[in-house]
Amino acid sequence: MFSKIKAFLRGKSYAIDQVHEVRRDLKELFGNDLKSPKVNLGQIQAYLNNQRTAINSITDVEFQVFSQFGDDGIIQYLVNKLDIPNKVFIEFGVENYKESNTRFLLINNKWSGLVIDGGKQNIDYIKRDAVSWANNLHAVHAFITTENINQIIGGFLAKGYPSEIGILSVDIDGNDYFVWKEINTVNPIIVIAEYNAVFGAEKAWTIPYQEDFYRLDADPTSQYWGASLKCLCILAEEKGYYFIGCNSNGNNAYFIRKDKIADLKPLSCAEGFMQATYREYIDENWDRLYGEERLELIRGKKMLNIETNQIEII
Repeated sequence: MFSKIKAFLRGKSYAIDQVHEVRRDLKELFGNDLKSPKVNLGQIQAYLNNQRTAINSITDVEFQVFSQFGDDGIIQYLVNKLDIPNKVFIEFGVENYKESNTRFLLINNKWSGLVIDGGKQNIDYIKRDAVSWANNLHAVHAFITTENINQIIGGFLAKGYPSEIGILSVDIDGNDYFVWKEINTVNPIIVIAEYNAVFGAEKAWTIPYQEDFYRLDADPTSQYWGASLKCLCILAEEKGYYFIGCNSNGNNAYFIRKDKIADLKPLSCAEGFMQATYREYIDENWDRLYGEERLELIRGKKMLNIETNQIEII
């Protein structure tokens, strides 16, 4: 890498009128994920993980390239282990897609995919990003609801993609349970769903459905959103999936379609639950709260218990 930098600098003039050219070329050298050294490091780690004959937990194979936490490693391990005929993914809630569950999969494994986000600026950014011209990536601007999700996915399938896809990644910080429940246009082998660890492992809770739900409008502390792990595990069972565990940071849960489980071990919600290690809220003393303290921030909020179909108050 340093030899490239030296060669690059030797060939440049430092005249003021050429500064913009220097900046552009440096951005190309360091800012293009297609040429990033961290992609090569991820490839090495994926290769080493795939040599393992057994793992105790999916957290054993974690590593991070573009995912928020260690999900790139888990995904690489699963897609190399499972029988997945169609290398296609759908991910929504991706923002500008620089940090996501499927970006490394797109670049490294050359999967095809659909990404969806409610911010038009985010989708415009993705369409201009190098990953869009170098890979088979479709980006759609939409605020996802139960009413439009199947139509959006249907538009993607109409381009010639199969209904059996490899991965569905759900992360919209709100109506995640209801949207996944509504999806009937695709039959993914792997589902990655974000859960709210603040709700604990015992309650089958989700926020009540609200079409225009936005996390920060609903709760300035940013603790009131999404569904509990138990809630998602119940839905997964209804849809024909086994729960196999969570990432070690406690935000993403992994589900495998039962006919594709191979020798992976199904877990109960209690066995696989991970408390969230990340702490977004900062109190008046600039301290970050953890565990049960975070639940205290949203006392009095309404939750839907999907086991009883009753509204409960935290």
